[in-house]
Amino acid sequence: MFLQINKLNKHFSTQAGTLVVLKDINMTIEQGELICAVGASGSGKSTLLRQIAGLDSPTSGEVRIDGKLITGPGPDRGMVFQHYTLYPWMNVQENTEFGLKLQGIPKKERREQASYFLSIVGLSRFSSSLPKELSGGMKQRVAIARALASQPKVLLMDEPFGALDIHTKESIHEFILDLWQRTKITIFMITHDVEEAVFLSNRIYALGARPGTVRKEMTINLPERSPMIKRHSTFHDYRDELMDLLRQHGMLP
Repeated sequence: MFLQINKLNKHFSTQAGTLVVLKDINMTIEQGELICAVGASGSGKSTLLRQIAGLDSPTSGEVRIDGKLITGPGPDRGMVFQHYTLYPWMNVQENTEFGLKLQGIPKKERREQASYFLSIVGLSRFSSSLPKELSGGMKQRVAIARALASQPKVLLMDEPFGALDIHTKESIHEFILDLWQRTKITIFMITHDVEEAVFLSNRIYALGARPGTVRKEMTINLPERSPMIKRHSTFHDYRDELMDLLRQHGMLP
């Protein structure tokens, strides 16, 4: 396995006592998979992603990428957040180059690398634009290009489409699938959107809450990956099974 999470537990100390956020999380992700972890508020999704990103340390257990124990942030993991996190005073090209600049990559090399990934996400002609001149979907594509520019082994996505309207979200779902198929990058995404997870994923980890635990692992085999599949009975079956599971564990109303 490429990304491995073993017996991961995360506790926080509060005035009321110990708060158990993640309990005995075990996951395995193979290279080139697109995996979603699904759960509503309280399931520890963002806390889990922080452990993988190396932004926080587990109370016990471990996370490994390609056999290497994660002890902090690193260029082998690219991160995409819900709220774009673009620098408003930098244009698209500069935003995309920013991580490479921090790594000390020479100017010519980082420009070429960033330009390549801007072409991958279809934004080459907007390289001189400022973030305020872009739509929400375009901003998120810039954030993805910036994460990819460092050529990470894994792309981590934290509710990346939650701020988008439904039409933009559907469009960027298709974009993500196309990007994943072309680059073969490993993607691990957290979301509360059940249909989004079913549409995008090879496999889904359904998380229960308080504490966050893996309730079920589901393999998704759809006959095709296009918007039309959402009308297909197979899609409905996966969606309903996952919704029923999350309701059963108090994760949905």
